[in-house]
Amino acid sequence: MTKTKPRKPTRLVKISRLPHGDGLPLPAYQSSDAAGMDLVAAVPATSPIVLERGARALVPTGLIFELPPGTEAQVRPRSGLAAKHGVTVLNSPGTIDADYRGEVSVILINHGDAAFTIQRGDRIAQMVLAPVTQARLVAATALTLTARGSGGFGSTGVAHTPAASSPTKSTAKSKPVAPKRSNAKSATLKSPASKRSTPPKR
Repeated sequence: MTKTKPRKPTRLVKISRLPHGDGLPLPAYQSSDAAGMDLVAAVPATSPIVLERGARALVPTGLIFELPPGTEAQVRPRSGLAAKHGVTVLNSPGTIDADYRGEVSVILINHGDAAFTIQRGDRIAQMVLAPVTQARLVAATALTLTARGSGGFGSTGVAHTPAASSPTKSTAKSKPVAPKRSNAKSATLKSPASKRSTPPKR
């Protein structure tokens, strides 16, 4: 008996196309288990954007989203652009709030070694729908103590350090025995071999 794959829960997202986004494909998942939908550039076909080295640009998508309440859309870089060209999303991840009703644009920056051209319809970023939790902040005079405390940036180091093993009963109770200094000193001074090894004075 074959097991049917459970269906993933879906959320309805309404999309409105702006005039300069006409004819472009809507965001879509590229595989059955993909987390992000690709966003494409809605730049004029006759006026591509050329990103010089170190330059950044606000690239339009020609889309307005109506996200479900309690969600956000995260705009993330595409790994292919980052790995091959050094082009990434500057404010990664960018956040689209559920109550935002303006055009979604992507801030791209070129960290590569050469200029990068953005053509109309190029896939420039990916968008991930995520749940949102809003916090209720409460002023407090004291906070819970933790083992980490105020350790911040770099406090855990870089290399992995294995945890020290707890000592066994035998090692915990045993203590090293230091040699008696008096015996060692007398053996050195009174040993006949040490006298014979001393070179005669001239």
